Amino acid sequence: MLVPLSWLKDYVDINVTPDELEEKLFSCGFEVEEKYEVGRDISKVVVGLVKSCEPIEGTHLSLCKVDNGSEELQICCGADNVCAGKKFPLALVGATVYATAKDHKTVEGVMTIGQGKLRGYDSFGMLCSGTELGVSEDMYPGAGYNGLLVLPDDAPVGADVKPILGIDDYIFDISITANRPDCQSIFGIAREVAAVLGTTVKTPDISYTESGEKIDFNVSVEAPDLCPRYTAHYVSNVKIGPSPAWMRRRLALVGCQAISNVVDITNYVLKELGQPMHAFDYSYLKGGRINVRRAADGEKIVTLDEKEFALTHDNLVICDGERPVALAGIMGGLNSEILDTTAAVMFESAKFARDNIRKSSRALGQSSDSSARYAKGVDEYATVMGMKRALHLMEELGCGTPSSTHFDVNTGNSVEPSKLTVSIKKVNGVLGIEVPTADIERILKGLAFDPVINGDELTLSVPAYREDMESYQDVAEEIIRMYGYSHITPTLMPTAAVTPGGLNLAQKTGLKIKNALCAAGAYEGIHYSFFSPSDLDLIKLPEDAPERHAIKLINPINVDLSLMRTTLVPQMLEAMARNQKRGTLSGRIFELGNRFFAKELPLKEYPDERETLCIGVFGEDEDFFSLKGLVETVADALDITFRYEATTNTFLHPGRTAKVTYDGKEIGFMGQVLYEIADELDARVPMYVAQIDVKALEGVFGKKRVFVPLPKFAVEKRDLALVMDKTVTAGAVEDVIKASSAYVTEVSLFDIYEGAQLPAGKKSLAYSVVFTPADTEFTDEIIEGEVKKILDALKEKLDIVLRS
Repeated sequence: MLVPLSWLKDYVDINVTPDELEEKLFSCGFEVEEKYEVGRDISKVVVGLVKSCEPIEGTHLSLCKVDNGSEELQICCGADNVCAGKKFPLALVGATVYATAKDHKTVEGVMTIGQGKLRGYDSFGMLCSGTELGVSEDMYPGAGYNGLLVLPDDAPVGADVKPILGIDDYIFDISITANRPDCQSIFGIAREVAAVLGTTVKTPDISYTESGEKIDFNVSVEAPDLCPRYTAHYVSNVKIGPSPAWMRRRLALVGCQAISNVVDITNYVLKELGQPMHAFDYSYLKGGRINVRRAADGEKIVTLDEKEFALTHDNLVICDGERPVALAGIMGGLNSEILDTTAAVMFESAKFARDNIRKSSRALGQSSDSSARYAKGVDEYATVMGMKRALHLMEELGCGTPSSTHFDVNTGNSVEPSKLTVSIKKVNGVLGIEVPTADIERILKGLAFDPVINGDELTLSVPAYREDMESYQDVAEEIIRMYGYSHITPTLMPTAAVTPGGLNLAQKTGLKIKNALCAAGAYEGIHYSFFSPSDLDLIKLPEDAPERHAIKLINPINVDLSLMRTTLVPQMLEAMARNQKRGTLSGRIFELGNRFFAKELPLKEYPDERETLCIGVFGEDEDFFSLKGLVETVADALDITFRYEATTNTFLHPGRTAKVTYDGKEIGFMGQVLYEIADELDARVPMYVAQIDVKALEGVFGKKRVFVPLPKFAVEKRDLALVMDKTVTAGAVEDVIKASSAYVTEVSLFDIYEGAQLPAGKKSLAYSVVFTPADTEFTDEIIEGEVKKILDALKEKLDIVLRS
């Protein structure tokens, strides 16, 4: 927000330099993004009095003798309005001014004035136009003329022109935080400056006299949820004309172009008090009424910039008795604009719901200074004060007479201060220091809170414009920003302790898993913690599935990111499909992220965040077993063993799906993605996915590997081809083999056979079994005995026989 120093000084006595003021604004929480002098590029330009002016024959130039207050200089000038007896800006040799294009209006940079020679005549400087000094018509009357800028007759000869032209001013570009919309105005910043400087703020004059004139008119609000306060005031005897120079200059300094006195007053109040206003030409308001309502679907309006919009029920409009005449909070309608013929106006000052204005502005692609201000929030204090200030200015400028016809439709909110009582102990507890009571009282008085201290109890009268003040934390913030953040000394929280830093056990384990998977050729992916309801439909989860009990975001970016994710699978499937669409037809991806489960909805306590690993592989060379290999990689990294059992899943192939268990508990699943889901995602190659609940493995985090020395004697290996029912799993066979002999250290499946040489319903699994001796060397009798124990156990427990 642009804040001219000269305008600020109208409301507060500033006894510090611009640099010091910038530092003080920073210290109390207002970031000054830029501070610059209006005439920073202009130097050594003084008031020059032309003593004589003679035309140079055969040219458009004139040879002038110009008094600069200390000597007369010879100046060659080509302007058509140069003449003796007048005062103009004189750039001395060495001065800096703006260089202009051939049109004398466009600035092309900064130039330094040197001694020159024109048509054989020496010229010791230059007489300047408004453009060359960076001054517009709104900044100084006459500056828009395509010639020399004429200075007042009483301007002291030789004086610096910058104070005369008002370009010795400073502009502060201040960033206002979202919680302080009351500071989105010159007067709002003035209140803060007065507090930080320890002085008083001067309130703008809001007095005016009503004429007593009454008209038959009515104002109603049909959408009080979108318009909690709407005020209107009828002004007669309106005389449209230019605004005074001081108002045009101030508007120019903050980036507003002067239009006419009535329109300029609404813009002036917006910048001065932060209250957007609008003025309707009363003669165009039909039906003797104003009605604030939601637009009908398809209803149309043409705004002041001659753009037509088709509206919806979500848009708020200001209507007369027949049609919309303004897009509420955004822009007035072309059918009620102020014209040169306007003789009476109806002023509007209102408070609109900030979210509605923001959404309407975005949806329609239409923005304005008013919509930007409303989107940040307008308080009712400014709404009431803004109307009074506008009426005062109408009366002061002599461009209208406030009448006795006025309306205030209010939902019951007051502009009177409200009470807030807090504990001083709690305030100091937030800050971590003890702020002296006297300083607390001084600071809060300076911020217009009228503090009353009674022991530990602090009672404030909160002005209506401070809608951000709700609790003791807010009071603490107000105190410390004025008391000084430098007073805060670093201290530990009551339950905190100094630590050496580094990664905790969970982080180290996560990094171990990631490194192992990357070494196996997988790439890490990271997705949002949110997903779409359609993602749950994609993987065909039933309505009663726990994953559908997802937490909904109150204000999501869009519907695709409206739920806290309860599974990582949909995003992994989309990532694999997205890679294929971009020409990557094989790959391995993993993600280590959180799933969120609520104990009940709506939330009454924090959800259970479960760290989860999801692995996806895709490609013609990938299969179920390559995915299983990556899952085994995770088990190896944690020095544990997973078990696998056949299962079913709504989004995985029924014959190629397994659940993953550890220590007898199910911790995840793995399998091939259904062909129909792959087709829906336009996948071109098979896809496989696994999901492991890492949080369920917290008990093995940090498990240390136990050193086992190499055997003293040679190991023995035997291959066993076993025949069994097709329903028997390889894992069950491995478990029995390992449990049957204390010497078995490794069991590896190396062949699977199903065919005509086997009875119906049977299959053959071939295992390589490694026997490792303990303290004595193996003999054939020992090995044969161990093999017999294994075969007997397989027969007894699983009805498995050795293949002949």
